[in-house]
Amino acid sequence: MTKSSERHLNDLLKGFDTAMLVTRGTGGSIHARPMGVADINDAGDLYFATSAGSPKVREIENDADVTLIFQGKLTFVSLRGTAVVVKDQALIGKLWSEAWRVWFPKGKTDPTLLLLKVEPVEAEYWDSSGLAGVTYAFEAAKAYIKGEKPVTTQEQHGRIAM
Repeated sequence: MTKSSERHLNDLLKGFDTAMLVTRGTGGSIHARPMGVADINDAGDLYFATSAGSPKVREIENDADVTLIFQGKLTFVSLRGTAVVVKDQALIGKLWSEAWRVWFPKGKTDPTLLLLKVEPVEAEYWDSSGLAGVTYAFEAAKAYIKGEKPVTTQEQHGRIAM
């Protein structure tokens, strides 16, 4: 892991507004659902709003190991981390989005409103956007002509242990 890989990952993450949160359900089943990203703090922790009565809260209390999947048109991130349920009214107030009122009609003081904090453990990204994508397309064409596999750069693909 390099600092530039970490910075690149953080830049990619800031470009996503939704993630698929994958938890382990009862009996070991896998359960995935879309979640709006509420915040990514300076330490790299990700926050999501949820309801206290949500099955994901029980699943996380039973097994805190989660995966977040982010997908864009040309960028992708898979992040494994540890999730914790947070009931911090000041932080909820700071992160509050009026769009959440659909699920929390009483607003930011809704007693069922919680935050899920995911502390990253490791991540992998694939980036075919911008210059990295153009470079990869060129390298892929060269490799195809030579009958080889293309070489990827740190900007195009990286695996990071945090």
